Amino acid sequence: MIDWVIVRSSAIRRIGYDASTSRMYIDFEDSDPYYTFCGVPEHAFREFINARSVGRHYHHYIKDRYDC
Repeated sequence: MIDWVIVRSSAIRRIGYDASTSRMYIDFEDSDPYYTFCGVPEHAFREFINARSVGRHYHHYIKDRYDC
C-alpha cells in the first residue's frame, strides 16, 4: 500500500512510499501519472519529505539514482 504525503513544492504535489516493495512515487504538478522509483530505502524517503526544499533534494539525491 502506498502511503502518500502532500508536500510544499511548486513542482511536486505529493510523494508516496510503499515499504513492502521499497518503491517511492512522485506526483509532479506537470505530469500524469506519477513516477516510480525502485530500491529506495525508507530513510531516503523520510529525508526527502522532510527536506527544506523538496525540489532541490529531488535533483541532488533522487533524480537518476533509483530508476526501475
